[in-house]
Amino acid sequence: MRYTREEMIESVPRTGFFGHPKGLGILFFVEFWERFSYYGMRAILLFYMYYSVTEGGLGLPMAMAQSIMSLYGALIFMTALLGGWLADRVLGSRRSLFIGATIIMLGHIVLSLPGGVPLFLLSMALIIIGSGLMKPNIANVVGGLYDKNDARMDSGFVIFYMSVNMGALASPMIVGQLQTTLGFHYGFAAAAIGMALALVVYAVYNRKSLGLVGKDIPNPLTEEEKGKYKKGAVVSVVALLAILAITYSTGILTFDTFSYFITGLGLILPIVYFLSMYRSTKTDATEKKRLLAYIPLFLSGVMFWSIQEQGSSILGTFADTKTQLDLSKVIGIDYTVPAAFFQSINPIFIVIFAPVISSLWGKLGKHNPSTAFKFTLGLFFAGISFLIMVIPTWGMVEGDKINPFWLILSFFLCVIGELCLSPVGQSATVKLAPKAFESTMLSLWLLSNATAQGLNAQLVRLYNVLDESQYFGFLGLMAIVLGIIILIISPWTKKMMGGIY
Repeated sequence: MRYTREEMIESVPRTGFFGHPKGLGILFFVEFWERFSYYGMRAILLFYMYYSVTEGGLGLPMAMAQSIMSLYGALIFMTALLGGWLADRVLGSRRSLFIGATIIMLGHIVLSLPGGVPLFLLSMALIIIGSGLMKPNIANVVGGLYDKNDARMDSGFVIFYMSVNMGALASPMIVGQLQTTLGFHYGFAAAAIGMALALVVYAVYNRKSLGLVGKDIPNPLTEEEKGKYKKGAVVSVVALLAILAITYSTGILTFDTFSYFITGLGLILPIVYFLSMYRSTKTDATEKKRLLAYIPLFLSGVMFWSIQEQGSSILGTFADTKTQLDLSKVIGIDYTVPAAFFQSINPIFIVIFAPVISSLWGKLGKHNPSTAFKFTLGLFFAGISFLIMVIPTWGMVEGDKINPFWLILSFFLCVIGELCLSPVGQSATVKLAPKAFESTMLSLWLLSNATAQGLNAQLVRLYNVLDESQYFGFLGLMAIVLGIIILIISPWTKKMMGGIY
C-alpha cells in the first residue's frame, strides 16, 4: 500500500505521551527493552572475549578483543544500509522493525548458550543482521509520527533517545552483577529476556498506537527490478563464498585483513550511498542542496562517534585494568565495583540531562541554536572528554590505577556532547531526507557510526603504541579542530538546508 505522510500522521493520536503523539510511547518502551538487551550484552562482551577460558571467557588477546568490539559495532551500523533499503523498497519500516527484533532475540539466545567461539560468531551474525533491520526503521517510524515542520520533532527524538539510555542504564548493572556472581552466560540470558519483552509489547500495542505510520513502501521495486536484484543476490552470494574459500585456503583471510576490509567499507559505503541518492532522478534540486548540507553533519557524526564508542572498548578496558575498582581505597566502602558498571555511567547522565536539554531547545524558541551549532557543541564536549583524561594518565606507569571519578567526568562531558549532537542528528536526517529515500537516509546517519567504529578498529592499535595521555590528547584535539571548522562553515550549511533548521 502507498500512503501519503499526511494520511499516516492523521491515523495516529496526536497527543497522549507527554504532549507528543501516543505512538511515541510504544516506541519508547520497545526501544527501552531492545537497548536493555544490546547494552547489557555489550557491557560484558569485551571481558568475555579476553578473559581466560578458566574465568569463563574465550581467551582472545586483549588488542584483538578491542578491535572486534569496534568491528562488531561497525557491522551493525553497516547492515543498517540494507535494513533501510529493504524498508524503502520491499518491506516497509514496520515489518522490517519486527523481523529485525525477532532475529536480535534469537542472537541473544544463542549467545546465552555455552558453545565457545562457533556459537559466539553465530550470535554476533544474528545480532548484526537483526540490528541492521531494526535500528534505522524504528527511528524512521518515530519521525513518521510528526509533520516535518512540527516543532515537537527535535524534543520527541530527545525523549525517544532517553529510552535508549534508560535501557542502557539498567542493563550493565543487572547483567554485570549476574556475570560476576553466576557467569557470563547468565548475563547474556538476561539480555535475551529483555528482547523478548520488547517483541511481546510491540505485537500487542502497535496497531492502535502507530496506525499507518511505517506501513507504506516509499519506493517499491518494479517487477523488472525484482528479477534483476534476485539475480544480483545469487551472483553476490556465490562470489562471496568463492572469495572466502580462496582467501582461507591461501592464508590471506586473517583477522587483520578482515579488519582492514571492514574499515575500508566504512570509508567507501557513505560515499557510494550518498552519490546514489544525489544522482537519482527521484531527488529534486532542493533535496540535492539539502544532501550537500548534510555532508559536514555526517563528518561531525563520524568524529563524535569515534570518541563516544570508545567508551565500550578503550575506556571499557581502562576501567577493568587501570581504574581503582576497590571502593575501600577511594571512599572507604568495602565493595569492589564490577567493571561493567562503568557502561551505565553514560546512560545515567543522559536520563538525567535529556529532559533538561529537550526543555532548553523548546524554551529557546526562535533563539534555538542552528543544527550546525549544536553539532559544534557536540564535538567540543567530546574533545574535552578525552583531553580531561590526559591529566590522570600523564606519567602513568605500569601498575598505576586512577581514581574512578576521572572516568566518570570523562563520560559526563561526552554525554553533554551526545545530547547536543545525536538526537538532533536523527531529527536533521529526517528533515533533510529526500522523499524517495527516507529510511535510506536514516541508514546513512547510522553509517556515520559504522565509519567511526571501522576507524576505531585501527585506532586501538595506536592505543597500544602511544601512551594513554598521548592517545587521549590526539583524538581530543582532532574533535575540537573539526568543531571549529563546522562552526566556520555553518552559514553555508544553513543556507543549503533550504528553510529547514
